[in-house]
Amino acid sequence: MTAEWIRWPGNVLARYGGRPVAFGGDYNPEQWDESVWPEDMRLMREAGVNLVTVGVFSWSTLQPTPDRWDFGWLDRVLDLLHANDIAVDLATATASPPPWLTTRFPEVLPVDREGRTMSQGGRQAWSPSSAVYREHALALVEKMAERYGEHPALALWHVSNELGGHNARCYGDAGAVAFRSWLKERYRGSLDELNAAWTTSAWSQTYSAWEQIQPPRLTFTDSNPTQVLDFDRFSSDQLREQLRAETAVLRRVTPAVPITTNLVLFDAGKNMNYSSWTDDMDLIASDHYPRPTSDAQVELSFSADRARGLSRGKPWLLLETATGATSWRPVNPAKRPGQLRRDVLSHLAHGADGICFFQWRAARAGAERFHSAMLPHAGPDTRKFREVTALGRELASCADALGSRVVADCALLFSEESWWAAERESHPHNGLSYMETALHWYRSLRDTGLTTDVVPPSADLSGYRLIIVPMLYLVSDQDAAALAAATEAGASVIVTYFSGIVDPLDRVRLGGYPGAFRELLGVRVEEFAPMVEPDLVEIDGVTGPAQVSTWHEEIDLTDAEAAARYAGGDFPGAPAITRATRGEGEAWYVGVELDADARTRLVGVIAERSGVTAVPPDGGMEVVTRRSADHDYVFLINHGDTGTTVPGSGTDLLDGSVHTGEVTVPAGGVRVVKRAR
Repeated sequence: MTAEWIRWPGNVLARYGGRPVAFGGDYNPEQWDESVWPEDMRLMREAGVNLVTVGVFSWSTLQPTPDRWDFGWLDRVLDLLHANDIAVDLATATASPPPWLTTRFPEVLPVDREGRTMSQGGRQAWSPSSAVYREHALALVEKMAERYGEHPALALWHVSNELGGHNARCYGDAGAVAFRSWLKERYRGSLDELNAAWTTSAWSQTYSAWEQIQPPRLTFTDSNPTQVLDFDRFSSDQLREQLRAETAVLRRVTPAVPITTNLVLFDAGKNMNYSSWTDDMDLIASDHYPRPTSDAQVELSFSADRARGLSRGKPWLLLETATGATSWRPVNPAKRPGQLRRDVLSHLAHGADGICFFQWRAARAGAERFHSAMLPHAGPDTRKFREVTALGRELASCADALGSRVVADCALLFSEESWWAAERESHPHNGLSYMETALHWYRSLRDTGLTTDVVPPSADLSGYRLIIVPMLYLVSDQDAAALAAATEAGASVIVTYFSGIVDPLDRVRLGGYPGAFRELLGVRVEEFAPMVEPDLVEIDGVTGPAQVSTWHEEIDLTDAEAAARYAGGDFPGAPAITRATRGEGEAWYVGVELDADARTRLVGVIAERSGVTAVPPDGGMEVVTRRSADHDYVFLINHGDTGTTVPGSGTDLLDGSVHTGEVTVPAGGVRVVKRAR
């Protein structure tokens, strides 16, 4: 990452008296008559906007026909933004190809698993394997870089948009050719090696020529799981190659301008192995839209901590979120009064150095016309715009916290590849959700009052006192060894059921479960024992009396002790949760699906044993601390409906109030308390 992760124009720095918290959103002036633009500028300044993303879906406007370019409107927009002290995150405009391209070259269009070609008319109507698309996209990127690389408003390049959000898997002929090429490289040109890796002797699938290999298209039965996993890897790599190809052009033409792309860290983000993309960007940026649930703040915090984990603890940028309702879920509720403020400051608390929205002005037409915006359909005389303007002022007051970092004693290991593999068909329990399992354990950490980095298994684990490993079904020998080393060095590790089961080729590790973690945990399981709803079994021990559902196992102790045992059911008296001392640390195995209370009690006990300081939230209070060399910035976010007082001293950056000994946070309120270290 570059030292200056946004190259702020001098006039913006002068306007704020230094580096500001980034605040703004997607700006789509091409969708509006030019007469509207001056009002946009006036209202952006009123709201405190200092960064806008421009040009995301403008390819057909910039290049209306193959041989005609129209940059005049974009020139005027960038000049106008610069004149109003607003920096630009300029998109490469490659996110969605123009109709002339897909009509002239229909092979650009993606194909789904059932062999259906997706039509022009939506967005991301391109195959990641299309050489024709790549050629035309890079020509556009070159034009953009050459024309705007020296523009004084340019602060950041924005490659494409939500890469793979809709077109992550393409099963067409171009994809088949590219997949075979990828496989030849992966398996060193050896069909014998591929056949062995895929165990193609099962179901008579042995290949005798590369041309016989196809993407895992629709079949009568389950597809070969290793073939599907490799296709998932290939598909993510194809999208990464598009990112790298566009980035290469930008670095060649404009080497001093930082580059990012917006990672999809919410519902639609399953299909990309983002932990392999991070070195291709100067700045980790994410999109996040909260779930419309009563505890949406848990998943919001998880996503933010995952962005920070991908950024290796460095500040990151929230490039898209919503001021209110989205428009693409079955029901799209508005945010309740105060929720927008809490959501935004929660992202800031978890390490973001900037907050941007989709979008600036609510669209009048198009598929996203009912998606909320900073400036709603009803105009500036609205509660929403007043909230946005107030946020602009408050974020400006938080600039002192820029560059500070969240310090976490805990890590939760999250693997995209394990996510893919764990949710395949033909498993012992086909209703397990990798993401929901991770969220359950994250919620318990949060409810215990622990700050957590969500990191890939390949991350450096040496600084963590407590490490959670939820359903890490697929794991490499190297990552399993790193976890064991962290335990030996003093970490407490919690591994859950259905972890360590297969190697990176989705082949079962023989000798008993949990496979890669048997030696670390000192246990051996002979047989999975998923439970049929609504079966329940009692356990007792370290968690206290508890009922378990969904999953349990008969655990044999090889070098561990029981921390909880079954009180009945099929395995009365047998261990359900185990503990093993390893060097300076402890390795815990949870062979059951715990309810929320029992899980949180267990996390609390293990946190205390590991020496991690936990401050359980009081009355719905979320507490996150960002730390600089000289100061702590304590974010107190009250998600409850009553005021709460907590110990603490310092000055609230939001309203300037000084607190000595205790801090009171009103119901639904937020304080950002700066205190000397």
